[in-house]
Amino acid sequence: MTTPIERENNYVSRFFGGPPLSVIFRLVLLSILIGVILQVLGLDPWNIIESLRRLVVRVWDMGFDAVRWLWRYLLLGAVVVVPIWVIVRLMRVAKGD
Repeated sequence: MTTPIERENNYVSRFFGGPPLSVIFRLVLLSILIGVILQVLGLDPWNIIESLRRLVVRVWDMGFDAVRWLWRYLLLGAVVVVPIWVIVRLMRVAKGD
């Protein structure tokens, strides 16, 4: 039989999808990474709407160069993301999740 504290900890872990400190740490790292990417794209968190508008205008002005630019970054990211995703999925299937 579980105690109320163990039950509460289980609910917190289920809500976070794992140990809360571990999840928070990963979220902080991911937030920093995404922040760097958004900064490279020229997005400003204090003025996100104007930054998005400038990004769309820049991409529109680039025309077909934008398609090549996006395709190159898509492929570059996919080289890293897709194999990691496949490995994680295979590991979860092997565990029976």
